[in-house]
Amino acid sequence: MRAYECLLKYVKVHTTSDPNSGTHPSTLRQFDLAKILVEELKELGLADAHVDEHCYVYATLPATPGQESAAPLGLIAHMDTADDASGENVRPQIHENYDGEAVTLPATGAVLDPKVFPFLREMKGQTLITTDGSTLLGADDKAGVAEIMTALERIIAENRPHGKLCIGFTPDEEIGEGASLFDVEGFGAAYAYTVDGEDVGEISYENFNAAAAVVTVHGFSVHPGSAKNSMINAQNVAMEFHAALPAFSRPEHTEGREGFFHLTSMQGDVTTAHLGYIVRDHDAAKFAARKAQMQHIAACLNDRYGAGTVELDIKDSYYNMLEKIQPHFHLVENARKAIRAAGLAPIETPVRGGTDGATLSYMGLPCPNLGTGGFNFHGPCECITAEKMDQGVEILLNLVELYK
Repeated sequence: MRAYECLLKYVKVHTTSDPNSGTHPSTLRQFDLAKILVEELKELGLADAHVDEHCYVYATLPATPGQESAAPLGLIAHMDTADDASGENVRPQIHENYDGEAVTLPATGAVLDPKVFPFLREMKGQTLITTDGSTLLGADDKAGVAEIMTALERIIAENRPHGKLCIGFTPDEEIGEGASLFDVEGFGAAYAYTVDGEDVGEISYENFNAAAAVVTVHGFSVHPGSAKNSMINAQNVAMEFHAALPAFSRPEHTEGREGFFHLTSMQGDVTTAHLGYIVRDHDAAKFAARKAQMQHIAACLNDRYGAGTVELDIKDSYYNMLEKIQPHFHLVENARKAIRAAGLAPIETPVRGGTDGATLSYMGLPCPNLGTGGFNFHGPCECITAEKMDQGVEILLNLVELYK
């Protein structure tokens, strides 16, 4: 079975995670796919395949005779989909021998136009898979799941020599909790790759340092007719806080390794106001400086309006994996070799976000991220091709060969 055929099956299982549930997993529906994968892994001969109470799927393929001394290699992908668009009742559209021109999505009339998405021209002649326009596709990251499963099937069917392979499928990656309860010790791998990137041939080993910040402003409400020199409007103070941050250090003005402050939410009235931010930077020193800048603004406003007017709560979310990958840079070097052996040029760009691999790397499992062949994740314009998924499988097979 080709990887895209697995993808077509997996995307029909509704697995959207929920950032507001407070449970682990965040949605019970993720177990539906987890149970399917456990059965498929057992059918392939991975006898220890199981799903735990938090919806993590684990399985191992023992080393072939003579390869027992190889370092165990992990392959990881996530099962959930983002809630930016519906992940329910996904109806994939197959465009065989795609002509490289605009594609109309039948459910909504939305158009995938190469003028807007130039990468489509590179897919001419391939089997393009899109949504019908009413949902996302779910290639993020069911394409990664499908490529791992297909690689396993080929390894076993073709009797390929290999070291111990450790397989992990995680829930809740899309809400930043995919590695939160991952059992690194039980997983048993020395190194791993997440298969959760975009274009095939991509390898990511740098990502943002990240924090979440909540600003709470306590105002003082009096009748506006007699408010002079006594009212403190929490909403206005909140706007002062935001205005004090550099206007051109926002996501819409940054790229590459440039960090940012991003206002994600705001609520309030005269008495109380709340601002929610995410703070990002690849450079650890600049990341620390950004957090210090927010603390300085809060202190200045408290000097102006009184102690306790502004409360700032900053919590780190994850860190740049590069620090943990550098001592094991063979992971990057071997990924480059595996990608070139599949006939592709490696694509190395810093991730303007985070991955399960970043958290896992800091948990003791060095874990760069590989591309799947998909584009336009998290929305109804999501797409992938069967041929790019085939190349993704080849890259995984090449890595298994390199680590035997």
